[in-house]
Amino acid sequence: MDLFSALQTSVSGLQAQSYAISNISGNIANSQTTGFKRVDTSFVDLMNESTPKRETSGSVLAQSQLTNTLAGNIVATTVPTNMAISGTGFFTVVQKTGDANGASTLGGTTMYTRRGDFTQDKDGYLVNGAGGYLTGTNLDPKTGQVVSTGPVQLSSVSLPAQATTTITYAANLPATPATANYASTKDDTFNGAAGASVTAANAPDFVSKSIAGPSVTAYTATGAPLTLSTRWAKMKDADPASNTPATWNLFYASDPTVSATASAWQNVGQDFTFDSTGKMLGPAANPVPLGAITIGDYTFPSVSLNIGTGGLTQYSDTSGAVTTNKLTQDGNSAGTLTSVDVGSDGKVNGTFSNGSVAAIATVGIAQFANSDGLKGDTSGNYLQTVDSGPPLTGLNGSTLSGASIEQSNTDIATEFSKMIVTQQAYSANTRVMSTAQTMMSDLLNVIR
Repeated sequence: MDLFSALQTSVSGLQAQSYAISNISGNIANSQTTGFKRVDTSFVDLMNESTPKRETSGSVLAQSQLTNTLAGNIVATTVPTNMAISGTGFFTVVQKTGDANGASTLGGTTMYTRRGDFTQDKDGYLVNGAGGYLTGTNLDPKTGQVVSTGPVQLSSVSLPAQATTTITYAANLPATPATANYASTKDDTFNGAAGASVTAANAPDFVSKSIAGPSVTAYTATGAPLTLSTRWAKMKDADPASNTPATWNLFYASDPTVSATASAWQNVGQDFTFDSTGKMLGPAANPVPLGAITIGDYTFPSVSLNIGTGGLTQYSDTSGAVTTNKLTQDGNSAGTLTSVDVGSDGKVNGTFSNGSVAAIATVGIAQFANSDGLKGDTSGNYLQTVDSGPPLTGLNGSTLSGASIEQSNTDIATEFSKMIVTQQAYSANTRVMSTAQTMMSDLLNVIR
């Protein structure tokens, strides 16, 4: 290498160290930027053409080295729509392209970011601090089906009224009820027909020979609440000798506005049978169809009783009362969205004014085979490249943390350490230049 080559090499060294200090300054400047990934610098030696034993160092090339796979610390916030990814992956976002009729127009190229400080804008879209609008799927809270794919919007979500169609029930009926059962009394309550319904006139006798079942609030098609009160009557005791099972009937009050002893009681028309060990034998169908149920002036067209596997038993109980283990129903009144939270599975769940909780959106998440091959832009977003490979949709083993954000992965102490080393290398390159210049001056002085 001659003196001119030494000068050129030192110039490339100055440029490389300048590039490195630029990356360091950017890292320090963004040490508090949500989801920021620091940019390290790698140096490549550009060798001159030479023979094996006469190799000489050439210039140097500085290249950026991304750290997209290195996560920052996750910290909790007070904003429920903030979110952070635990693991690999990126949020999918788009940018605002304009306004039309007072509403934001969104679209364009899909970008990827770890910045999860999303909040609702005036139109209900989730947008982060860099102006990226979160995309994903918007769901129907009633059915859970996808309504649309694109920017996630929460302002238009509401929960319509839904009539009760299924009651989920699990309980134990006492082997010996606290009241007399129809196996040992006259069936005058049913006007001589066992298993029939009970008139209001016979209600006092029926109540004295049955035990209280659960009461649940059912909802009409318009969302009006109606109280469904039930009672269990044991129709027959088990007889192991004749292999006869114990039989129970379920009744509900036809008039929820009066007392139990003043209302007619409707038999749902199903025999619930149990063997001598307390295991239910029938009905075999599950859910058990109860048919149309009329409460007051309203008729539920079709209601089913979901008792699951082993959900209804007849074991001994000293209280002689029904022990209810589970009781829910699938109806609801109309509700408006009151709050949201983000689940670890990427679902945005909404809480409605009627107390219902349902998934209303799915957060868009993308994975890449080579995350460090993405191309960054000035808003902290990344674009797909040939090196990154195509996006793979879904969390794929990662999880989301709601009401949280991911901090920058920049470590200030490390950056200051790198800054000192870079400054020394820069100064050393300037000394090479000044030394080469002195040597050239000495060479010129030789011929004088």
